[in-house]
Amino acid sequence: MIKRLMLTAAAAALLSTPALAARIQPPPQPAAPTPAIAAPRDVPYPGLLKLSVDATDLDHRIFRVRETIPVARSGPVTLLFPMWLPGAHSARGELNHFAGLIVTAGGKRIEWTRDPVEVSAFHLNVPAGAKTLELEFQYLSPTAGDQGRIVVTPEMMNVQWNNLALYPAGYFTRQVQIQADIKLPTGWDYATGLETASKSGDTVSFKPISFDNLVDSPMFAGRWFKKIELDPGGRSRITLDVMADDPSLLETKPEQVQALRDLVVQADRLYGARHFDHYDLMLALTDRMGGIGLEHQRSSENGSVPKFFTDWEHTAPARNVLPHEFTHSWNGKYRRPADLWTPNFNTPMRGNGLWVYEGQTQYWGYVLGGRAAIVTRQETLDAIAAIAAAYDVREGRSWRQLIDTTNDPIVASRRPFPFLSWQRSEDYYNEGLLIWLDADTLIREQSKGAKSLDDFAKAFFGVNDGDWSQLTYDFDEVVRTLNGVMPYDWASFLKTRLEGHGPAPLDGLTRGGWKLVYTETPTDYYKNTEARARSTDLTYSIGLTVGRDGDLTGVQWEGPAFKAGLTVGTRLIAVNGLAYDADRLKAVVAATKGGAAPLELIVRTGERYRAVKLAYVGGHRYPRLERIAGAPDRLGDILTAKGQ
Repeated sequence: MIKRLMLTAAAAALLSTPALAARIQPPPQPAAPTPAIAAPRDVPYPGLLKLSVDATDLDHRIFRVRETIPVARSGPVTLLFPMWLPGAHSARGELNHFAGLIVTAGGKRIEWTRDPVEVSAFHLNVPAGAKTLELEFQYLSPTAGDQGRIVVTPEMMNVQWNNLALYPAGYFTRQVQIQADIKLPTGWDYATGLETASKSGDTVSFKPISFDNLVDSPMFAGRWFKKIELDPGGRSRITLDVMADDPSLLETKPEQVQALRDLVVQADRLYGARHFDHYDLMLALTDRMGGIGLEHQRSSENGSVPKFFTDWEHTAPARNVLPHEFTHSWNGKYRRPADLWTPNFNTPMRGNGLWVYEGQTQYWGYVLGGRAAIVTRQETLDAIAAIAAAYDVREGRSWRQLIDTTNDPIVASRRPFPFLSWQRSEDYYNEGLLIWLDADTLIREQSKGAKSLDDFAKAFFGVNDGDWSQLTYDFDEVVRTLNGVMPYDWASFLKTRLEGHGPAPLDGLTRGGWKLVYTETPTDYYKNTEARARSTDLTYSIGLTVGRDGDLTGVQWEGPAFKAGLTVGTRLIAVNGLAYDADRLKAVVAATKGGAAPLELIVRTGERYRAVKLAYVGGHRYPRLERIAGAPDRLGDILTAKGQ
């Protein structure tokens, strides 16, 4: 005890020396708070913002921007770059491509400071006497695919205003008014949900609109452009605006145009209301600009394969984007889950309602596409078979609830996964489709055909004809509306499917008069999907998908390829001793049926080569739907065009 006291005293003496004491620091404390960013208020912003964009620099793919923001008083101001974007369901604003910001007032430069926490916020002080802030900056759009989606090519561009404007913090963006103009390359045509005020040379000026609606009204512009009226003589203008890499790709056949016009007819008969005063279905046919499918209230951005029209018999998998995004005008833009509506573009969203927002839109996209004959009935059945098969083998359902995948836009930002079938990824789209098919066939069965999910669509989405603001909802309203169509324990029905871990929800197929089967030959739809993806999809046999260069792009969890130690990124070098090609691999898989032939691969992972043998004897397995003998064809009824 005496020795321990002596040591303690010695330590205290050491600590009391000036040199050692100077090295002893207090424990860490939280950093000082960053400057406050005003919370959005639902009051009008004083004055009209003005935005001028020069989009003529096709060589560098740079948008040069001037923006004027009126200010009512001197002192601190925060300007925001839009980050949380409807349709992206996450903070996907392209702040990394925003550059060159210089702010002046009265001809004098004002220094800004980026918020170190909310990095999309720029703080500055307005000097006394200043009436406006003058901003100059650039949007440096991607020049290569690894930088992001290409939005400018020598033939076309996709102008998204959220990348081209800042807005003042402290206000609901629906209360901030802005007037935009843009200078386009000479001779280019354009389409947008905005209303044109005037045109002078290559510069187009638009009528003032709220910042909300500016962001919701992107533009397609291009050298080769074609406009087709989809509701001639109708109660509001609906236009198909097509631009393409080459003018020959704009050729359309009368039956193709009629199918798109029938989409409008079938949507009107389904919903019974329009939530737009005009609508532009914008379509880019390109393999040079990045693909897109994004919804807006009065327009949609759709990117598809160059030969969308000119190779119609092979492009069915590419056509669903049009009825899907058109449906979003009702589901997602007008009727919106309360947690996904936000007062501005820098308030975080919560995606719990995406199983309705995207899941039911996915359902109606396929149904309307089938009803309008944008795709044939058989192609629609084959598409549903492919979706059902994906969830029939989705192993991740055993640990992860469907409702949790509504967080994926934030968790994963739509990046690729090493094991998609185990991790899951935004399954609220297609598994959501299966849930709504289940609900539709249940209503039809229980009501003996008197009611269907069509009645829900009209009651839920078809309210307030002509209103193109937003109307929010929650889970309880979905349940109440379903009960108004047909009384049932809909809360338990939905929660079981959203929160459970059971088998894939395929009851809608069975009740619809069909069953999922696997056959030795793929459907034409399946083959066209492979061709579009430039891949070989053997998920349901040996459990892998191969890209065009032989790299594995998908490995099914616990499938034969997985058990052989293969992963995404591995490259196939040889199949049964011969150099790999897709047809050779398919022939070898076919020969495995009944254990008739081995399946041995030579693969490379990084610099390592190895031989692997796949324990598989089943031959080819491709999904398709097969009629259940004697059962009512409710799925066929669902895909039948609605009459007056």
